[in-house]
Amino acid sequence: MKIFMTGGTGFVGTTLTRTLLGAGHGVTILTRPGEKPRALAEGAAVVVGDPARRGPWQEEAARHDVVVNLAGASIFSRWTEARKKEIRESRILTTRHVVEALGEGKRLLSTSAVGFYGPRGDEEVTEADPPGDDFLASLAAEWEREALRAADRGAGVVLLRFGIVLGRNGGALSQLVPLFRLWAGSPLGSGRQWFSWIHERDLAEIYLFLLGRPDISGPVNCTAPGGVTNEEFTFRLGKALGVPTFLPAVPAFVLKAVLGEFAGALLTGQRVVPKRLTEAGFSFLFPTLGEALADLVA
Repeated sequence: MKIFMTGGTGFVGTTLTRTLLGAGHGVTILTRPGEKPRALAEGAAVVVGDPARRGPWQEEAARHDVVVNLAGASIFSRWTEARKKEIRESRILTTRHVVEALGEGKRLLSTSAVGFYGPRGDEEVTEADPPGDDFLASLAAEWEREALRAADRGAGVVLLRFGIVLGRNGGALSQLVPLFRLWAGSPLGSGRQWFSWIHERDLAEIYLFLLGRPDISGPVNCTAPGGVTNEEFTFRLGKALGVPTFLPAVPAFVLKAVLGEFAGALLTGQRVVPKRLTEAGFSFLFPTLGEALADLVA
């Protein structure tokens, strides 16, 4: 298949591009003017354009069978009103412009996030559960509505709700591993909040799986079946690195003082179950956190 990708130069995109090319697909990556991306995988084509603006890149996207939409500003920062606007517009405008390029018979694999569900305590949530009402949940719901407009144009739409992606060259582990190696790893708040995660290789394999299953549309939870609490994640990462995790938990009020509203995303969580993938027969390479960390950091 011919696949057009936004956000293809980021942490997830680079791994996914290599996987798609290795499976024999053609991949075209959209890069912003002046962007200095990571080393692109050999065999990937490049188109220059800003996905947050209409432009000739949309004509190129329309020539492809599938669009993979990964673009979006990072949420990992203090959320000022200006930053929240940037986070929102980077997702909504890009998705709107991607949808405009799609037509009958095309397919859109659009990113969303498990933040869609909002804080849910110990409740197990599946794709059938409704959205929450905090900032991230409202953002994800709006993001998905924008992507679903492609269905009105005759395209198939899959909404991939990412958990926290664990990988070697970016994401959460790139921030946490240096701290843990300094013996500074500790739980956050109560530590009882759920941490829904996915290994980068499993996430890439999910895309390959969905490309071969045009019958699947709508939301798909991209999380490993072996979810853990923040406290257990802290313990297992320390164990994988061979370092102690004896420090007391970081109090919630400290996180809120430093990170503001964003602290809420770290102090709450969702126990997300990949029900649709499991029922469709997808087999995880790294179903448990121990297996994932053994591969990534041990």
